[in-house]
Amino acid sequence: MFDLYVYYKVRCEHAARLEPLVRAMQAALGEHREVAAQLKRRPEMTDGLQTWMEVYAGVDAAFGEVLDAAARGAGLASLIEGPRHAEVFTDLTPCA
Repeated sequence: MFDLYVYYKVRCEHAARLEPLVRAMQAALGEHREVAAQLKRRPEMTDGLQTWMEVYAGVDAAFGEVLDAAARGAGLASLIEGPRHAEVFTDLTPCA
């Protein structure tokens, strides 16, 4: 299991339309995949763009493909600038 972080840029004028789409997608994933999701953004804006972050904790290796399909189905691409970037993190274990 690992944690998946997905970040992307959002034009300020698209934020109000995008937020309910992302939250609905995350709620559906929570119901069907039993995953806890969070939606965050950086507090500052640059050139009219916000940086948003979706966080999915404790997911399996197949979840990335499920999330990509859900994002396509939700129509997120039309309201974000550029690609969605995914990063995977695992819990830190001390060296022996």
